[in-house]
Amino acid sequence: MSRTGDSNQAVEMLATMLCFTGLDAATLDALGRSAIARSYERDQVVFLEGDGCTGLYLVQNGWLKAVKTSLEGREQVIRVVGSGEAFNEIGVFAGTPNHATTVALEPATVWVISRETMLRLMDENPSLARIVAQNLAQRVLHLLNLVEDLSLRTIEARLARYLLKQSSDEVLHRQRWTTQAEIASQLGTVLDTLNRALRSLSTEGLILVERHEIRILDREGLRSKALLSD
Repeated sequence: MSRTGDSNQAVEMLATMLCFTGLDAATLDALGRSAIARSYERDQVVFLEGDGCTGLYLVQNGWLKAVKTSLEGREQVIRVVGSGEAFNEIGVFAGTPNHATTVALEPATVWVISRETMLRLMDENPSLARIVAQNLAQRVLHLLNLVEDLSLRTIEARLARYLLKQSSDEVLHRQRWTTQAEIASQLGTVLDTLNRALRSLSTEGLILVERHEIRILDREGLRSKALLSD
């Protein structure tokens, strides 16, 4: 991990983040002056589950994942975050240790605002508190959808939903780190099971799996698959 950047750069970055849209210049400046930039290499751990919460993390560039790991070493990806997104909100506002381990999927730069600073600025600025509450509500909805998927939907349905959500113009372009093992971790399954689901959707003519992308051939058929439950 390395530290870079200055407060002016932080303010410019914060102004582009969707999660801070609508904040006045004075609040953005206060946040920027409190932010510290950190750079991570691919596969580098940002923080571990159970460690004390440092603060709110804001992604300037790169992709990172938050994961829970079983005693047997199996991963469940809780969330993938990229440029313009914030993470570790729960630890900051619940006052608890980090609830998941976060790892860089590729070289990434993030800015960190301490928990104490965030709470103080929220007390001083109701508009910031409202924006933070809205972001937290989105995180809760995301986790509810994840629980629904893992509990109630088949792996084929989960995969269909994933492809529909992540694709653009009927194509899922894979990042370098978007391996099938990584997709399996996001969908709460293992590699062999994911491969069978991919083959099944391909055999039915719904998708075409290529080296660096997955093409959707039948969107309506894939939508029907996405509704299936256990």
